[in-house]
Amino acid sequence: MRGDLAIEVIPTLADVQPEEWNRLAGTNNPFLTYEFLSTLERSKSVGHDAGWLPCHVLVRQKDQLVGAVPLYLKNHSYGEYIFDWSWANAAEQAGLSYYPKLVSAIPFTPATGRRFLTTEPVLDEDIFQALVAGVHEMANRTQSSSVHVLFCTREEQSALEQAGFLPRLTYQFHWTNSAGWSTFDEYVSSFRASSRRKVRKERREACAEGMQIRVLRGGELTNDQIDAMYRFYSVTAQRKWGQPYLSHAFFRELNLSLRDHAVVAMAWLGETPVAGALAFQRGKHLYGRHWGCLDQHDKLHFELCYYRLIECCLDHGWSRFEAGAQGQHKVKRGLLPSETYSAHWIRHPGLANAVAAYLPDEAENTRAEMEHFQRRSPFRRDEP
Repeated sequence: MRGDLAIEVIPTLADVQPEEWNRLAGTNNPFLTYEFLSTLERSKSVGHDAGWLPCHVLVRQKDQLVGAVPLYLKNHSYGEYIFDWSWANAAEQAGLSYYPKLVSAIPFTPATGRRFLTTEPVLDEDIFQALVAGVHEMANRTQSSSVHVLFCTREEQSALEQAGFLPRLTYQFHWTNSAGWSTFDEYVSSFRASSRRKVRKERREACAEGMQIRVLRGGELTNDQIDAMYRFYSVTAQRKWGQPYLSHAFFRELNLSLRDHAVVAMAWLGETPVAGALAFQRGKHLYGRHWGCLDQHDKLHFELCYYRLIECCLDHGWSRFEAGAQGQHKVKRGLLPSETYSAHWIRHPGLANAVAAYLPDEAENTRAEMEHFQRRSPFRRDEP
């Protein structure tokens, strides 16, 4: 490591100036911004009680921040979306302690983005090595069993593999405007006839019975609308996971610190909001994150979470839409399989060797599943 680079670990983003962090955050990912990550901390969505303890690694050159890794000390594996429960169970059966562990990720957010942040789009080798050294130093200091870098870029995964991490391949379903569509009708016209009819029928059914739908930016949201969105989210989260990850205080920032990035598709019956989908946008990218409703409304999930947000991308010239984890039903709506990457360092040699032996077979199965879903694409053969 170069002698002019200094490693620092901070327990909160409040110890960094917003503008110096955001210089490293790029232009297309809202989750890497100071505003998003610090809002998670200030709202207590992450912290000691949540089991996501911030310990961000910084690298400074003289007094200038030139590198950073968003990093969390964890005592569980919830809210990560790249699952290692079987690894934890294997460690427990072998009498090993799997927790605590270190995770570099955006909490509760399965969205691809850089994890080793620098001012340049291409990794600087010296700064990267300093950041890796800082992460390993933190692993030793906390006696962590492992380090997990989740939803990183392919470039970062390759560099981490050279540094002794194990590469893992997973996938999600993403939408990209690869054909240069300008309207939703133009987009759906690229589907095969049967898929095209199904989408148009679903959109009609979603808006039946006087349902009104609007897409609102963060600065347009009223506090009552935000409270309704939190109710939708918390009821749905309790139904799925047992408890909501994000606090009410986090949602209360949608029209404040997060106003430039929040996008909400909301449905009303008369004056009453009945369902909503929360997304975040920056640059050319939109990311669907949370959906909720109080009652069952036919096809409303597809309209709010996919069709309305894809339409929003087309209206604004945004080129990429990631709709979150899992959900093979996304394929028929034009979201196709896309590789996602992670990298893992495991301290115990026996457990590391077992995981290393498992990952190539998992990757082969992952590619086979992606090919299966790609063949089920709704697009005509002359389209992507």
